[in-house]
Amino acid sequence: MRILVLSRMYPSSFNVVNGVFVHEQVKALIKKGVEVKVVSPVPCSPFPLNLINPKWRTYSLIEEEDMWEGVLVYHPRYIAFPRALFFASSGMRMYWGIKKFIGKIYEDFKFNLIHAHTAVPDGFCALKLKEIFHVPVVVTVHGQDLQVTIHKNSRCKDSVKWVFENADRIITVSTKLKRLAYLEFGFSEKITVINNGISTEKIKEVSSLPTVEKKDITILVSVSNLYKSKGIDLNLLALSELLKRNRKLKYIVIGDGPERKKLEKLAKSLRLEKHVEFLGKLPHKKALEYIAKADIFSLPSWREGFGVVYLEAMALGKPVIACRGEGIEDVIEDKVNGILVEPRNVGSLIEALDFLLTHPNEARVMGKRASNSALKKFTWGRNAEKTIDIYKEVFSVS
Repeated sequence: MRILVLSRMYPSSFNVVNGVFVHEQVKALIKKGVEVKVVSPVPCSPFPLNLINPKWRTYSLIEEEDMWEGVLVYHPRYIAFPRALFFASSGMRMYWGIKKFIGKIYEDFKFNLIHAHTAVPDGFCALKLKEIFHVPVVVTVHGQDLQVTIHKNSRCKDSVKWVFENADRIITVSTKLKRLAYLEFGFSEKITVINNGISTEKIKEVSSLPTVEKKDITILVSVSNLYKSKGIDLNLLALSELLKRNRKLKYIVIGDGPERKKLEKLAKSLRLEKHVEFLGKLPHKKALEYIAKADIFSLPSWREGFGVVYLEAMALGKPVIACRGEGIEDVIEDKVNGILVEPRNVGSLIEALDFLLTHPNEARVMGKRASNSALKKFTWGRNAEKTIDIYKEVFSVS
């Protein structure tokens, strides 16, 4: 079984957390005996973009080949535009940019299936490659396609729909996404839910680190890209209210993004400077270490396809707060192994945090249940087994 993985989301030396969930799946597939080649296309970064824009300068510095934790990753270039302009045609532009490169790979590695991550542009590109190499295409939808891309404009929605129509199989990482896909396009017969997983090795490694004794203070933590939908502002507002109740709290914010300056300004306006620390983007293992040291993981994200970080926090024995109606509902049973709050509702969030703070024994039990459910049911090994089953089903009807 030789699989070509096509994903523009993949870790590199310039962004160690980008698409780490794709990388973890690749490693798990390799452990199961699957032969894998990873192609992670990168936008071209011509002059003057490579000089005036930090993001595009980073693109220009990524090597054409990279070894990431033992996995060889290829980074061919394709034409893309800043601010995701003309995004509907990005799949075709990716195809034009990488098709010759894929042809060279095929000379030595005659892959018999392409597994693309995201419908547009990767899935669209994979289906155009199918016309050349005549192999089936499986597409994993992580959330962006159904929560952002289809709402950009009608052409973007049509591009995603075309992928759903023509892919041999669609995998969604949560039941929520399958529901959205069915409501938008139908095709329920070709959609399978396979939740993302956790690296048990990394969890064990972090769990074995010596604990640091805390001085009568409760630590809250969140890990995410800093977008509006992640609800970090709601955590800050809730923290401000809880501090009025003589709670000794500290909030660690891990991640970076376009909302960071606004969030820092909000924290300052709420006089939370002594209680909030913005650490920016951290390596995956370092972020896990901070979660392990915390008491509560709170990420009231109201647009979440799944959210591996919730699983990781659960595996580390933390009571987790997430939003009702999001992808993580596949994992969290409210008040049993975590707490689900109402989206964009500060009052609901305050109530959940206050419960955990005033019921420490229940919080610990909740964390233990969370760890058991995450480690037993949601590992990358199990994810890889289910993914291989999909490959086999596709092969049987191809």
